[in-house]
Amino acid sequence: MKYGYARVSTKSQELKSQIDALKKEGCDEIFQEKFTGTTKERPEFERLLQTLEEGDTIVITKLDRFARSANDATSIIEDLFKRGIRVHVLNMGIVEDTSTGRLVFNIMSSFAQFERDMIVERTQEGKAIAKQKDDFREGRPKKYGKKQVEHALQLLDEGNSYKEVSETTGISVSTLTRAKRKAKANS
Repeated sequence: MKYGYARVSTKSQELKSQIDALKKEGCDEIFQEKFTGTTKERPEFERLLQTLEEGDTIVITKLDRFARSANDATSIIEDLFKRGIRVHVLNMGIVEDTSTGRLVFNIMSSFAQFERDMIVERTQEGKAIAKQKDDFREGRPKKYGKKQVEHALQLLDEGNSYKEVSETTGISVSTLTRAKRKAKANS
């Protein structure tokens, strides 16, 4: 059997392009999940590894979907080869259980890890530069401005319920509760 594996790193990313490519490749079953590659917890990938039997093929779109690091990739590929399972990386080709196949796979895995490391390094550099600015705020930008929240708190103070204020302003009850708590702490 041919099994596909699709993974994206964040909930907001889409799996569609990977799934389409795996379907086009003729995968009988596709395992998919939204988990960062840096975490060990990839339940669908683990389920796939347990499902694979001798003679099966695992298909992935790119090498970085497969493993967290070059060492991890090497360990997984060695286990799959021992079990008689073929590995097909769509942007690389079929990884053969030969000296040359393992060499190419290890080189490509090292490049994939290098690319991930460079992304982390550039992100940290950008963050360090941004932190030097007076208006730097870490995290996601606030959805509602100070005036909007103050207006909502004023509506609460006028006797409106949290639900009514939420429906009127569009600000969630949990956000209103946090803002009210913060306002009390600051007064």
